[in-house]
Amino acid sequence: MLILILGLILFLGMHSVRIVAPEFRDRVIATRGENAWKGPYSLVSLAGFVLIAWGFSMARFEGPILYTPPIWMAHIALFLMLLSFISLAVYGVPAGRLKAVLKHPMLVAIKLWALAHLLANGDLASLLLFGTFLIWAVADRISVKRRVLEGQVEDIETGPVRNDVIAVVSGFVLYVLFVWKLHEWLIGVPPVVL
Repeated sequence: MLILILGLILFLGMHSVRIVAPEFRDRVIATRGENAWKGPYSLVSLAGFVLIAWGFSMARFEGPILYTPPIWMAHIALFLMLLSFISLAVYGVPAGRLKAVLKHPMLVAIKLWALAHLLANGDLASLLLFGTFLIWAVADRISVKRRVLEGQVEDIETGPVRNDVIAVVSGFVLYVLFVWKLHEWLIGVPPVVL
């Protein structure tokens, strides 16, 4: 469990600098250049991600079960994950109408992903991993909204609807691949155990 916690601290800690200490980030970029920030940021984030994956793979078998969700929660989780994959695809493709509606589609995807997994998993490791990501995503969304109001971040412009179609189709295809085989291959468990 400690490896998972360390990974969360490193990964989300680096991703929280803009939330808790934006002046520090801006000062480093202004004095040393953007690469001096991006290099350490990427290395620490990657180390945190590796520790999260390794720590969670061990902790999910060690920790206690805190609650056993009813089977219907898995179906809600599957639906939320479909929306999460579509939001992720909206983030990845050029702007259409959906990117402006979702405001920050990556954070929407993370919140949906975390909530879906909290609904479907009741073990301590899952609560720690997905609960922490959900709390972080909510805090980051509040931070982004504050920066938009202060004029530090511009509102997202809209683009052609075809980009939304590409995002929805791409998200759906990725979702089907994950439900079909990728989740079990990458994570080691099927997405739904009936």
